[in-house]
Amino acid sequence: MNAILISKTGGPEVLDYQSIDQPKPGKGELLVKMQAAGVNFIDIYHRTGLYPKELPFVPGLEGAGTVIETGSGVKDISPGDHVAFATVPGAYADYVIAPADRTVKIPQDIPAKQAAAIMLQGMTAHYLLKSTFALKKGDIALVHAAAGGVGSLLVQIAKLCGAKVIGTAGSHEKAERVKSLGADQAIVYSEQDFEKQVQELTGGQGVHVVYDSVGKNTFEKSLNCLRPLGTMVLFGQSSGKVAPLDLTIFNQKGSLFFTRPSLFHYIPDRERLNQRARDLFHWLMSGDLVLHIDQEYPLSKAATAHEKLASRQTTGKILLTMDD
Repeated sequence: MNAILISKTGGPEVLDYQSIDQPKPGKGELLVKMQAAGVNFIDIYHRTGLYPKELPFVPGLEGAGTVIETGSGVKDISPGDHVAFATVPGAYADYVIAPADRTVKIPQDIPAKQAAAIMLQGMTAHYLLKSTFALKKGDIALVHAAAGGVGSLLVQIAKLCGAKVIGTAGSHEKAERVKSLGADQAIVYSEQDFEKQVQELTGGQGVHVVYDSVGKNTFEKSLNCLRPLGTMVLFGQSSGKVAPLDLTIFNQKGSLFFTRPSLFHYIPDRERLNQRARDLFHWLMSGDLVLHIDQEYPLSKAATAHEKLASRQTTGKILLTMDD
């Protein structure tokens, strides 16, 4: 089978497309013939070594496909079932070994590509809005990179929660997309001071929560956008790591709350994984959630996909697709 193998950390050039042995499922595992794999910033962090992994490894955590074979002890999934996952390593391959308890069945009405595109970013948006800070009617949320994969889902689900949403984007085109998703306001941060704009839009009160996947370039101003007792949710660092800081800053700026969450801790078991997936699939099928797959590349072009994602030349999801 073909796969992307990383033998040393570095730039996109270390994504080596090659033939490797097809694995066999063990106890509690599935052999999944992949149809599509999602491309995410965490894949870049693994590739560069920012989040270290033992070398060599096949990157990717998200995808969807068809079960070909099951290992012993698997009871509720059978060969022929269509499944998706968000936290299974090795997704950049024709075949993946997936623990059965880390997969969800895909409803018949949802194509595999949509399932692959919604899992990691959709689950992330779900836990951020429903668990990390339980957004409710009347709350005001600031969403950075609101035209991106997670951001576009955050905007839509936040509106389903009844909240007011202010989104930031890097261009007027992206800002228009943010507004089309339902955001109440969209700020072009490359031309406008988003801190000043947020204060004006909130009458100087600030927002209840900031969802920040950008990190270094937005963190300090994001804190200044919060009202007293507001919550700073830093769930990514596409512009780089936030510099070390004196924790008393959270007191000085209004007894703020801060968290640096991870999806893995919010889906610790099959029950919560399925619960979040059910919501996402329901919203997709009802039309309440619009999923935009921006670009697709064959598995062999994984390096190009990484370059596009890192350059922020996307509005929505990037997928790698596997040959039949």
